[in-house]
Amino acid sequence: MYDELASKSNVEYIAGGATQNSIRVAQWMLQIPGASSYIGCIGKDKFGEEMKKNAQAAGINAHYHEDENAPTGTCAVCVVGGERSLIANLSAANCYKSEHLKKPENWALVEKAKYIYIAGFFLTVSPDSIQLVAEHAAATNKVFMMNLSAPFICEVFRDAQEKALPYVDYIFGNETEARTFAKVRGWETENVEEIALKISQLPKASGTHKKITVITQGCDPVVVADDGKVKTFPVILLPKEKLVDTNGAGDAFVGGFLSQLVQEKNIDECVRAACYAANVVIQRSGCTYPEKPDFN
Repeated sequence: MYDELASKSNVEYIAGGATQNSIRVAQWMLQIPGASSYIGCIGKDKFGEEMKKNAQAAGINAHYHEDENAPTGTCAVCVVGGERSLIANLSAANCYKSEHLKKPENWALVEKAKYIYIAGFFLTVSPDSIQLVAEHAAATNKVFMMNLSAPFICEVFRDAQEKALPYVDYIFGNETEARTFAKVRGWETENVEEIALKISQLPKASGTHKKITVITQGCDPVVVADDGKVKTFPVILLPKEKLVDTNGAGDAFVGGFLSQLVQEKNIDECVRAACYAANVVIQRSGCTYPEKPDFN
């Protein structure tokens, strides 16, 4: 399938990966080179080199683990009428080992960071890396954030997710993931506001930060559960003809949110920036953006 796609005339190659997309968008919104760092796994090949160049151009300080055997992960994206379908070949992305994280030059990035974000997909790769970082964040009062990422993560990787959850200060997700999360736990409700509230009331490993849930619902309002209360925020509506591709919309939403959170802005501002970033990305192909943000 990949060979067939690569042989087409209008192929675009765009750096991806859920966590990396979010960090690229946060970095773009901040416009401060080197404000963010990223750790992940690539192969020693052409796509790996592209990934390194792309991260550098985006102003990200990337420390990749380069796997000797597996090629860099790829994801084929088919877009029909603005809606996306993805077929991932995780490959090297599936090979990350905590040994790489423990190297002094990489762990230094964790120590330096004040805010840490990991997509839920990484639960399938290296839960021990997540645990190391989560425990560090709790011990040093840092803000630790994760994403539900996909219904299958909530179902198949529930145990790993359950282990990480007490450390999570901000949990992101969309309405489908939230409903699956609730169903798996037998909560018997499809109401997204109710589910967001219940997630925010799950136990915490450290009492420094409260748990805040942020759930997107496509073109319906964003739901935020915080401190026993639920708030909703309308999204920026986009006429159908302007929608190019929903790929990376959720990642961009998180990126926009993070860009304000690290500047200690309030939740309303974080959500406003999140909606802005997602709105920009869905009008373009893949998780890409213009040279400068137009957010004030």
